Amino acid sequence: MHETTSNLFRNVRPGTDLTSFQLPPQFNVPKSQLQFFGESAYLFGKDLLHQCNNAGSSLERFISVVAWSISTTRAPAFGVVPYNPVLGETHHVSRGSLNVLLEQVSHHPPVSALHATDEKENIEFIWCQHPVPKFHGTRVEAEVLGKRQLKLLNHGETYMMNSPKLIVKFLPPRIDWIGDVNICCQETGLEAELCYTTSSIFGSRGLHSVKGKIYQSSSMKTLYEVEGHWNSTVKVKDINNGEETIIYDAKEVFSELKTPVVENLQRIWPTESAAVWSEVSNSILSKNWSKARDEKSSVEDNQRKARQRKELEKEKPGFRSFSLYLIAKKMIGIAHLFKRESRQPPLLSPSSVL
Repeated sequence: MHETTSNLFRNVRPGTDLTSFQLPPQFNVPKSQLQFFGESAYLFGKDLLHQCNNAGSSLERFISVVAWSISTTRAPAFGVVPYNPVLGETHHVSRGSLNVLLEQVSHHPPVSALHATDEKENIEFIWCQHPVPKFHGTRVEAEVLGKRQLKLLNHGETYMMNSPKLIVKFLPPRIDWIGDVNICCQETGLEAELCYTTSSIFGSRGLHSVKGKIYQSSSMKTLYEVEGHWNSTVKVKDINNGEETIIYDAKEVFSELKTPVVENLQRIWPTESAAVWSEVSNSILSKNWSKARDEKSSVEDNQRKARQRKELEKEKPGFRSFSLYLIAKKMIGIAHLFKRESRQPPLLSPSSVL
């Protein structure tokens, strides 16, 4: 796999932006990047999101938010990547009272927006991300631009956070997260700084590591130290008494995961990821690589033709959801590229359920 992967980048110069880099279907997992993005929000065993809302004090809630943020850093399998979402592609899943809607709101640059609500817990979170993958010879690094916002409406608290970088190393083959993450809550004055690190070229010590602190922003006083590994356990240490507590256990979070099931194929939007890529995914699963290549080219060709038509007609792409327009406007600053459609599909009609 390493040798085959290296051949793909034989003619790519270090520092090249891989956003538009086309891969053959043999290197695609049968799933859209939009679906991978959404899974961070709705696919879990232990429900850390509800834990954030039900903790007794503001400090306990903040620690729970730190744990939830760590749970969203999930690494894909080495050697395969999901499809690049097409403009206007959507992904909509409900799990109990949690309702998640995503849309690819821009293709160049590639920007995905997510809006989720939990009516029972009175929680809302909105994310907007713009991945920028670049080739660096022996590795690929994907910087994830954009912000994530979590609102615990019962407590009047809003938490803002960013994402670390994803790094893919070819020798030895491995995937990890690196970089700094800041989590803050203006209402409580609490803040966290997390640093994701990986190992050296040939070593394994430090692989998947996360380390940082939770502190009061007004006084800069450290309250807890954070340390562990995002793929196993993370603990906090109380500075006052030295007591250590495990706040995150990957086995609990990722145990008994269930794949979303499409309830009614006739009811889903034609823009849904499952519909857009259905023929490509079926061909990949049956290992009919010739058909997979043709079907993938067809999807990409239709995307280019639609974009060219809109440019000729001087038409701006529309949003299926006004909430996603607001997300893009607030989180990434690209709202001038879009306009709202007059028709808004109801958020409570998911294409898939868990």
